[in-house]
Amino acid sequence: MKTRYRLIRRGVRGGAFYCVDTQTGKRTSLGTASEDDARQIIEAKNQAQRQPVLNLQIAKAYLAGTDSGIAQRTWQQALDALTASKHGANQERWRRAGRDNAFDLIRHRVIIETQGEILLKVLQQGTVSTNIYLRRLHNFCLDMNWLPWPIIPKRQWPEIKFKEKRGITWEEHQKIVAGESNAELRDYYELLWNLGGSQTDMASLRGEDIDWTNQTISYARMKTGSQAMIRFGDAVVQILQRRPATGYLFPQIVQWKESDRAKAFIRRLRLVGVSGVSLHSYRYAWAERARTCGFPERFAQEALGHGSKAVARAYAKKAQVLVPSLEEYERKVVPLTNAARRETAEVQTVTA
Repeated sequence: MKTRYRLIRRGVRGGAFYCVDTQTGKRTSLGTASEDDARQIIEAKNQAQRQPVLNLQIAKAYLAGTDSGIAQRTWQQALDALTASKHGANQERWRRAGRDNAFDLIRHRVIIETQGEILLKVLQQGTVSTNIYLRRLHNFCLDMNWLPWPIIPKRQWPEIKFKEKRGITWEEHQKIVAGESNAELRDYYELLWNLGGSQTDMASLRGEDIDWTNQTISYARMKTGSQAMIRFGDAVVQILQRRPATGYLFPQIVQWKESDRAKAFIRRLRLVGVSGVSLHSYRYAWAERARTCGFPERFAQEALGHGSKAVARAYAKKAQVLVPSLEEYERKVVPLTNAARRETAEVQTVTA
């Protein structure tokens, strides 16, 4: 193995000894006029540089016994494998994430040879999205045993700081739909307000998803594939009656990409003077309204399709809840409870 550091001396006699880095060309004084001491220092520096490289080569040799590709596998190959494991909208999100310029620093770097400083540099050059997807990619490599140990310990990852998010207010929603000349877009925004679904799920609804007898809408969520069922009221009935009875409810909008729907909405916001929201803000609005009116949390979680209470609460955290006095609440609840008990007792008497 070629040595990295070599010894030179300035002057013929009595000159100082210097260390030259053959990779960078940098020259550093060794602070000694003794040739023997200088040679020992150079040998120590070369040995210190040689040992980590040798250790890595030994580790590769052992790991190659169980995974022949570990010595050549790059981050781009891992990114491609992870993206291929996703489906639908999730796969498209990973494709967009993979095009992040910050990933260029590690894209063609061998995974097992990557140091923590490089990943931190990627995070510094990237955005919040870079932090999220690099964490997932790093954990994917650990799960696949493509990394024998974490490059960055869990607690050392920079904190993810999202921009403040909020729901669309009733006044803002009224501005958005009031002057919308496109009837299909207007009904689409109205449905988002009333059902709180994701923009793609609502755009993909079909007439066949509607059960008019029970006033429910059933569909498979694009993001998770789980089945969602939502009961609707009179406001949604009026919207659905204006849409096609069969096929897609929004035949034009469903053909648009998510980015196209987002751009159309942004243009609409600029026209009516609304800012700080997106199409996804309709989900926040629905969650906030549900919490404000005392809608049971488990029902709201089911309606929004959230897998955990923590996510459902995060969506509704900005809701302004007016807590009634216990006296008022008792006046409403206690009579209802007593009436229910009397009704149950009467049924049991008739049955007996």
